[in-house]
Amino acid sequence: MKTICILPAYNEEGKIGRVIRKIQAVGIVDEIVVADDCSSDNTSREATEFGATVIRHETNLGVGAGIRSGIKYGIEQGYDIGVVMSGDDQHEPKELPQVLDRLKEKKENFVQGSRRLTGGDAVSPPLFREVTTRLYSLAFTVFTFKRITDCTNGFRAFYLSMFADPKINLDQEWLNTYELEPYLLYKAATSGKYNVVEVPITVYYRGETKQYSKMKPFRDWWRLVRPLIFLRFGIKK
Repeated sequence: MKTICILPAYNEEGKIGRVIRKIQAVGIVDEIVVADDCSSDNTSREATEFGATVIRHETNLGVGAGIRSGIKYGIEQGYDIGVVMSGDDQHEPKELPQVLDRLKEKKENFVQGSRRLTGGDAVSPPLFREVTTRLYSLAFTVFTFKRITDCTNGFRAFYLSMFADPKINLDQEWLNTYELEPYLLYKAATSGKYNVVEVPITVYYRGETKQYSKMKPFRDWWRLVRPLIFLRFGIKK
């Protein structure tokens, strides 16, 4: 089972190399691809120097477009499994084995990381982020009738074969930013074809404001919410 790790990144110089090094130390993925969303710093050069494959967007499109580019690359290169992690060092690569083992051994289709399950943790989260992520997960559960405790967690793994499903269409412009991740989780949770399971993981907020300030209140939270509305009421597919 060939596994690719996808790291969406935007202006992560000084962090992306650290993340790549930690993932390499675990030794469980076959390739690391950094989807650089037109960073204005040295993210691409640093990622290359640390041994990652870099896909660079020539215009800034959004985190969803970065994840989509990584998924497409993985499919083109014949990988079986894709795992997505944060490029800003919020996730713990040492937890990769427990995520991927669950995907492989239990034949789950989609593994979602959760800081809310027993064994998971959120280290020094901002109060606003702590409250809104919990409320969002509640809303997701209401809209999908599927209990997911940590929907906004960007640490997840899945079989790339699921993207052969014509009902999962990532090639939609409205999914370029924060919409793609809840869109994908919604599709996996409600299709009836895929088994979604959560695994406890840790999320670190390391005291660097820019680590979590890329999301703008109201505008970007609407981008997370609207896939639930659009898909639930058939406005988008």
